[in-house]
Amino acid sequence: MKAVIQRVSEARVKVDGVTVGAINRGILVLLGVERGDEERDADWLARKIVELRIFEDQTGKMNLSVQEIGGGLLAVSQFTLAGNCAKGRRPSFDTAAPPDEGKRLYDYFVDRVGETGTTVATGIFQTDMQVSLVNDGPVTFILESR
Repeated sequence: MKAVIQRVSEARVKVDGVTVGAINRGILVLLGVERGDEERDADWLARKIVELRIFEDQTGKMNLSVQEIGGGLLAVSQFTLAGNCAKGRRPSFDTAAPPDEGKRLYDYFVDRVGETGTTVATGIFQTDMQVSLVNDGPVTFILESR
């Protein structure tokens, strides 16, 4: 699994002009599921993301997690993270998980984050979504479970 995470002061996702998920301060997660990913990959990413100390403490040092600041998490599925752009001009998505497996693991990831007590909002799997955010910092990281 691959995730691009961004520390945000706000983020939202719309489908057909309607907001389906939104958070204030927290983390936007763009999540890509690849062939061969398993529940343990989702477990690792969920735990890593909610415990990652990327929010500033009172001294301005990145020392607090999204849990510690009482922030939210907006999880958006993004199969294009599995895209390979090494050859040619058109990305290959051969390593992306099939849609049914991708959805299963995306939902599993969302459930694991929710079990931590972190507020979770989501997009809608396999739809055309418009994501807007205010990246705080900017602070952006790429995480891979393997």
